[in-house]
Amino acid sequence: MPINHWPENERPREKLLHRGASHLSDAELLAIFLRTGTRGKTAVDLARDLINRHDGLRPLLDADAEAFCQDKGVGPAKYVQIQAALELGKRYLATTLERSDHINSPEATREYLRLRLRAYPHEVFAALFLDNRHRVIQYRELFRGTINGASVYPREVVKEALSLNAAAVIFAHNHPSGVAEPSRADIQITRRLRESLALVDINVLDHFVIGDSEAVSFSERGLL
Repeated sequence: MPINHWPENERPREKLLHRGASHLSDAELLAIFLRTGTRGKTAVDLARDLINRHDGLRPLLDADAEAFCQDKGVGPAKYVQIQAALELGKRYLATTLERSDHINSPEATREYLRLRLRAYPHEVFAALFLDNRHRVIQYRELFRGTINGASVYPREVVKEALSLNAAAVIFAHNHPSGVAEPSRADIQITRRLRESLALVDINVLDHFVIGDSEAVSFSERGLL
């Protein structure tokens, strides 16, 4: 049965308007972007099939254009729409952090860094540079490496922090393996960075390790 024949409170768009986006399933949210289904399938059916075929919503959204467009019923236009929506989400979180008087929401910071870093197939080391009131000055990706690690140079980090007149910094890097557990090398480089930045009176507030489903905080673990 076509979606426009469904009861109004069950249609994804109307359901979102009346109850809010959080009340929709993954398939219903995706169906809003797909807009149409295929012969014999509604947009919700198609969305559910796509999610199942890619073994979950995240692998589907992380797929490149070629892999995404191989599925029947989707093409470049739908891929572009979904990627644009994901980028809007990242920028919304970035704007939220930048407009805050200070970093007062660890969860917002964690989620922003997860969205920024978790999809990379290689390791990326990044930093949020903050002023003396812990307001975000800028997010920067500093070093990139292979899936086995990234070379991080404390001197370059200090130089970047000084150029931005930062008073504090939050580091983050991803583990392409998907496991967010900090390694011995992660702990060692964090200590080196903290010691180097302390020489110029810049505080390291935290370091997040980003995995598939979580982001581990050094501060929460007592590793700083």
